[in-house]
Amino acid sequence: MANHEALDEVFAALADPTRRVVIRRLGRGPASVGELAAPFPITLPSFMKHVRTLEASGLIRTEKSGRVRTCTLVPERLALLDDWLAGERRVWEARTDRLQALVTDPEEHR
Repeated sequence: MANHEALDEVFAALADPTRRVVIRRLGRGPASVGELAAPFPITLPSFMKHVRTLEASGLIRTEKSGRVRTCTLVPERLALLDDWLAGERRVWEARTDRLQALVTDPEEHR
């Protein structure tokens, strides 16, 4: 059950387009909150809510040094998504393979 809860947290965090952009940017390396917030037309306190959501989901880690808070991606959390998607992909590929076999040779499957 804990794995499902973690997966739900990751999906919920990635449901917002702003947070997806942040994750994509952090895929290139760590960045300060100011650097991450710069492209968005929102206030810094509003942007910090996104940072807190990503941090609570375990997708990023933040570290404060002086007045600068730096964000770093936690790729292991993205592995949860990758594992789930791989399982779903196997299920759907098996279904489409069966459908293809049925369509291409229906007599064999009667």
